[in-house]
Amino acid sequence: MLTVSQLFIYPIKSLGGISLSSAEVTDRGLKYDRRWMLVDESNDFISQREFAQLALLQVSLQEDGLLVKHKKNNTQIQIPFEPGGDTLRVQVWGDECKSIEVSATISEWFTRMLGMKCKLVYMPDTSKRRVDTRYVSNKEITSFSDGFPMSIIGQASLDDINSRIEQPVSINRFRPNIVFTGGAAFEEDELTNFAVNNIHFYGVKLLARCVVTTIDQEEATKGKEPLRTLATYRTLNKKVYFGQNLVHEGAGSISVGDVLEVVERKKSRFKQTTS
Repeated sequence: MLTVSQLFIYPIKSLGGISLSSAEVTDRGLKYDRRWMLVDESNDFISQREFAQLALLQVSLQEDGLLVKHKKNNTQIQIPFEPGGDTLRVQVWGDECKSIEVSATISEWFTRMLGMKCKLVYMPDTSKRRVDTRYVSNKEITSFSDGFPMSIIGQASLDDINSRIEQPVSINRFRPNIVFTGGAAFEEDELTNFAVNNIHFYGVKLLARCVVTTIDQEEATKGKEPLRTLATYRTLNKKVYFGQNLVHEGAGSISVGDVLEVVERKKSRFKQTTS
């Protein structure tokens, strides 16, 4: 039996995530997930790929907004759920999206914390960013994610990679939304269609991994693992894969402890190996 074991949202793209016991599923993914994003002076998105120090900014949910705290100096700022700044067109992976700058004061705080000029923007409900139509065609939308509303990883898959490397890594290196227990390592590769609380989720694309997986999320330091070892047995077409991108049908809530009811599977493109 496959069971939801952890749920995460990342309200501000590339900043520290939040662990939840329950999450609301909306038309563009889990509620609050990646609805905010930092952009540079060209209004292009900023991520840990280039700026590892983003990992030092931890986000938490408050009644009236977000609280962002720097892990090292405890400096913090509150972000309202309803922004009041100027409308901007911003870029995320080549997609141009309508957004709202939260406020000039808040943007200045992030500029000071990161040592680089940037703005914090919010995606309003009126901004409809489509997912990659090469993989789905039902007009699904997403927020400021890399491309799809959600992602999933099995705990057994994390256990597998940790059994192969000297220093085990946390699931936060991989930034999933849903983690499940039960089943075999990399079983998420096979999940074409599954349901949780009558909400259907569809695995549409294996998740290609990047250098963010090598960043210690507490110290913002880079290493070589686990990407180096993953590359030895999880590479296809020169890309390293770990996890599955999801789209979904329906709305409601999902919780830790919920069962994944598998409706349809596909054969994995990887030959399974044992560590």
